[in-house]
Amino acid sequence: MTLTAFIFDLDGVIADTTEYHYRAWKQLADEIGVPFTRAENEQLRSLNRTHSLKRLLKGRYVPPHQFEEYMDRKGRHYRAFLERMTAKDLIPGAGEFIRAAAAFGLRLGVASSSRNARETLERLGLAPYFGAVGDGLTVAHPKPAPDIMLWVADQLGVDPAACVVFEDSATGVQSARAAGMATVGIGPAADDADLQLPDFRGVTPAEVIQAVGG
Repeated sequence: MTLTAFIFDLDGVIADTTEYHYRAWKQLADEIGVPFTRAENEQLRSLNRTHSLKRLLKGRYVPPHQFEEYMDRKGRHYRAFLERMTAKDLIPGAGEFIRAAAAFGLRLGVASSSRNARETLERLGLAPYFGAVGDGLTVAHPKPAPDIMLWVADQLGVDPAACVVFEDSATGVQSARAAGMATVGIGPAADDADLQLPDFRGVTPAEVIQAVGG
């Protein structure tokens, strides 16, 4: 099938938000007295807020109302950092690649676990390029389930087999594969993808399509 759509994860693929998320989780961890390191933050890639907080708590029990308050608190911490975000926080080459993909005639979507996906795209100046944005509130079953990938494909009006997904985690690659989509790994953590790239510099949309579907 002809590849006609690109679907991007957001954090770590389009936007270099790793530091912002780490600082927000670290601030929460310090407030509640739980150790939290940068290495542990790396294990949260592509996890939604609920699963991330469970990892951070390391099996500690908190009542449901307190769990919700912790998630809300982390969200407030992150949004405070998000206000500083500009195009300088783009992954190298991402803006140019997305604009080139749109000019090439591809349909573009975002499949993110972040609840702040739309605001992030606005701050990066890229929101107009995307015909569908799935975020942490869009589907009931997060990655590695295929649900968010299938939802974005449906919103774009394309068959899942016509999509190429750009992910930075093994969990995201698993989600895309379960949806029947080709995969491109951005960075070392998604090394099981059909195509592996360090970032978007020096590659064109046509070259990606040739590599994964040609």
